[in-house]
Amino acid sequence: MKLPFAQIDAFADKPFAGNQAAVMPLDAWLADEILQAIAEENNVAETAFFLPDATGQADYELRWFTPAVEVALCGHATLASGHFVLSADPARDRVTFRTRKAGVLEVARDGDRYAMALPAYPPQPKALPDVLRALGIANAETLHHPGGYDLTVLDSAEAVLALTPDFRALAAIGDTLNIVTAPGRAPSSEAGAGTDVISRVFAPAAGIDEDPVTGSAHSVLTPYWAKRLGQDSFTAYQASKRGGHVACTLAGDRAILGGKCVTVIEGEFTL
Repeated sequence: MKLPFAQIDAFADKPFAGNQAAVMPLDAWLADEILQAIAEENNVAETAFFLPDATGQADYELRWFTPAVEVALCGHATLASGHFVLSADPARDRVTFRTRKAGVLEVARDGDRYAMALPAYPPQPKALPDVLRALGIANAETLHHPGGYDLTVLDSAEAVLALTPDFRALAAIGDTLNIVTAPGRAPSSEAGAGTDVISRVFAPAAGIDEDPVTGSAHSVLTPYWAKRLGQDSFTAYQASKRGGHVACTLAGDRAILGGKCVTVIEGEFTL
């Protein structure tokens, strides 16, 4: 069996930046263990599989797998899937995806980039002492969203960049996305310069120590920072080694995330 395949850098305006996603359209679902094995073989943060949605609720049904587990929501691989579909049909303006746990998601053209609508997940204050210990932080504001997101807020971009987490300790806490954020930096040549918000994201329990650019993390960051900044729109930078910029807008119960994509590999996957 030969399956079409693309590897796409999401939240990137050039190759080798942003977050890598493998995108694979299917005619019918393969067994879950086969999907998981393909994702392990691809060995990028997420592999997205989609096929025409038979329910009529959306254009396609979409699922995502890390090399280790299936996840409930993945933003960058959704953006990459939208890029894959829209690049193949220049006359098309938008595409919708029905997911199993995150509802219907949309990717639309927005000038020279895409706008992706994800659910907004407002976090609530919660003490997270084990997370702080694993991050090597003595004290900080911590919040949680029951969808599996822990948020730690630091005072400066420098503190975020200096983190050296204990990934084994983070993984032992459970399969949550660990987001660390702070106000961004004034324009300069340094990482995160000229943006309102900076972040890093860790998911060792899902097989990803540090994720390059995480769309779903911005489902949490968008409502938090919109409230704190007193504005519905702001710019964000995820300060991984590859790095990526995300335009964030809170629109009711949706986080609208803006970014570009670059296709770097096209071919066939052979089973």
